[in-house]
Amino acid sequence: MNSMNSMKRAGLAGLVTLALAMSAASPSHSQPSGQPAAIPPEKPLTPKVAATPEPPAPSASAPRAAVALTAADLEAWLDGRVAYSLEAGDIAGAVVSVVKDGQVLFQKGYGYADVKAKVPMSAETSMVRPGSTSKLFTWTAVMQQVQAGKLDLDRDVNDYLDFKIPQTFGKPITLRHLMNHTAGFEEGLKDLLAYDPKLAPSNEDYLKQHPRPMLFAPGQAPGYSNYGVALAGYIVQRVSGEPFDAYVDRHIFQPLGMQHSTTAQPLPEKFAPFIAKGYRQASDPAPSPFELVVTAPAGSGSATASDMARFMLAHLQQGKFNGAEILSPATTALMHSPSAQARSGFNVMAHGFFREFRNGRTLLGHGGDTIVFHSDLSLLPDEGVGIFVSFNSRGKDSAVYLARKALMEGFLDRYFPGKPVVDAPALASAPKDAQVIAGRYQTSRRVEHGFLSALYLMNQTVIAANPDGTILAPSGPTGEMATFREVAPQLWRKQGGMQELALADVDGVKTVIDSENPVSVLQEAPFLRSAPLTLSILGLSLLVLAGALVAWPFGALLRRADRATSGTSAALHRLRRWQRIAVVVDLVYVTAWLVLIMPVLSTDLAIYNGGNDWLFGLMQLSGVFAIAAAIVGVWVAWKLFRVDATRLTRVWGVLVALALAGIVWIGVVGQLMAFNLNY
Repeated sequence: MNSMNSMKRAGLAGLVTLALAMSAASPSHSQPSGQPAAIPPEKPLTPKVAATPEPPAPSASAPRAAVALTAADLEAWLDGRVAYSLEAGDIAGAVVSVVKDGQVLFQKGYGYADVKAKVPMSAETSMVRPGSTSKLFTWTAVMQQVQAGKLDLDRDVNDYLDFKIPQTFGKPITLRHLMNHTAGFEEGLKDLLAYDPKLAPSNEDYLKQHPRPMLFAPGQAPGYSNYGVALAGYIVQRVSGEPFDAYVDRHIFQPLGMQHSTTAQPLPEKFAPFIAKGYRQASDPAPSPFELVVTAPAGSGSATASDMARFMLAHLQQGKFNGAEILSPATTALMHSPSAQARSGFNVMAHGFFREFRNGRTLLGHGGDTIVFHSDLSLLPDEGVGIFVSFNSRGKDSAVYLARKALMEGFLDRYFPGKPVVDAPALASAPKDAQVIAGRYQTSRRVEHGFLSALYLMNQTVIAANPDGTILAPSGPTGEMATFREVAPQLWRKQGGMQELALADVDGVKTVIDSENPVSVLQEAPFLRSAPLTLSILGLSLLVLAGALVAWPFGALLRRADRATSGTSAALHRLRRWQRIAVVVDLVYVTAWLVLIMPVLSTDLAIYNGGNDWLFGLMQLSGVFAIAAAIVGVWVAWKLFRVDATRLTRVWGVLVALALAGIVWIGVVGQLMAFNLNY
């Protein structure tokens, strides 16, 4: 499930600072962080210039020697690394399972499944929430139905539904589009997560009541979509004739002996003693409630690390485990093969799996994040190895993201090291080309309709050109900035690493493709939706309005202290009163929206549910008051030139009027005044 970068809460006085922080941060990928960028098969993202890169200089350093992957060495290595991550990150617990050559090599729990009761994490019995790693259950189910001849990956999904997905761009959406996250759906956060079952609609109701607008034509650009995966799960339910949860249990969990696994929500009573509690931080006084993922096929799973080992073994052994076959060898091979065209060296989707290339090896996997559980699953099919890890806390300052990344990368570097990285020489045209890619971008995974559009409007990514021709761009799970060097025309490689950024053109829009992320791209933000413009208007408007609010009592005190010169006409007094009312109305309006958007900043998404439609509807209607305040402000500024007022008073009246109009601008561009409850 999706995660935005952590941001500190702020009150009214710090709203400008908050908005600037949001602008500087780059969105992180939720499943998994930093995954690859795919090029759709229908219309490849063609680079602006094609050329053969210069050969890299020969390496002077020796390749790192691999450590033999044994249970003893793995346990010693993990015991130190995981224990440190839990302690340093204020994380309650973790589970790890590793398989090799058809056997479970290692599985172990660390820390606590219940901090207060001191219940230890157990790989065999502690059920964790894999989040979007659960999508692999859904995609396996889809491939089972493809194998049975009931589904065609390239057929219009409307042929399998009892409602219609509009063909906004005149092209049908297929299951292959859903698997590649190239259906073109806009992101949606409403009713995505709940704690109260009464506020959690069924997957079917969610799909029918929350249709997602289309941002792109199918196959045009990737945009990670929980809605699309939920749609695929519903299709499995319809063509199989079984409820989705029952289907997965009968056709995947039971054959593999996954006795402590379910996709059912709320959690069935028989599993209650086994579920690990989730925490924002291990030091929190109480755990978080059980998270209900409304788009169930996209992330509702609960499973033990031991059960996930069985699932990994089945996929590593041509769909078979302990005599059970969940997929035929041919279907397994198809599922693990690329399902989209990709640039050379760029990662790609493989029928629901992320297909990556690390340390010279092919990896198949999927990460997953709920609010408090954070997991990852990676298979090395050529080596017959798989690893699953799950943490049950977000940790201090979202420490879990770096802890998970360090563990997975450390595992590969220790047991399957790659060749030393050699930075290729930069091109002579690098300084000029750096200016071309430099700019401000918005992610293709975004909300453009509804009030949360304002948040995405200000949460844009900046790529900056350095004087030496290199560029600074986001890299890693928390979006930290890294230096990239141009190694071929319109192709930049991270210094000391293998991540690449390619500049492409998608229907006339400048687009940056990340080699490690096949589920979204960066698109140049249009001027009217650019964060600098928005933040400048917002910041200056709030500065003036706050100044007007502070000047009110100070002005009264000064006039009281200087009785001889404090007289004002009745007309000027009335105008000041109307101006103050308009200022207060706008500040209350902005503060109320900030309170409603704060849950996204803290990732407490449960507030965004249909039960609160009345509240969000009222807030959107309240935009009328902001418009009225702006009209009053303009009227006051105009009248000030027709009464006995000082030049400073008149100039200040104009500034206040512009500030009030600026808030209306933010409301219109940010969709705060759009009467849309499908966000």
